[in-house]
Amino acid sequence: MNVFWELLLVALLLVGSFFILMGGIGVVKLSEFFRRLHAPTKASTLGVGCVLSASVGYHMFVGSDPQPRELLIVAFLLITAPISAHLMSKAALSLRMDEWPQLPGKSDEDTHVPPRPDGSDDEGF
Repeated sequence: MNVFWELLLVALLLVGSFFILMGGIGVVKLSEFFRRLHAPTKASTLGVGCVLSASVGYHMFVGSDPQPRELLIVAFLLITAPISAHLMSKAALSLRMDEWPQLPGKSDEDTHVPPRPDGSDDEGF
């Protein structure tokens, strides 16, 4: 295998590992559900996509049979992550999670939530 392709695969693995790490840290450190939702849907999706792309590239350049399962995993991940994030955020809005009690020790500016899209302030459903 050419040194250029090896360096490209190493770079893909490093970038993917970095984004997976940032996604994990984001899930743990972010204070609110709506903020926490971005970490796995954005960073981890890109990280897993880079790692699986490096795996496909490795199998292609070594000469072994490239696994179509890896390509399918990347495709389904890129399709399902935004849809699941959208559905979770819609469910959280309908449950009014923005009005639930906040974690102790967090200030109001840490957990600011924009107003509801329908403009309602009432407590009723």
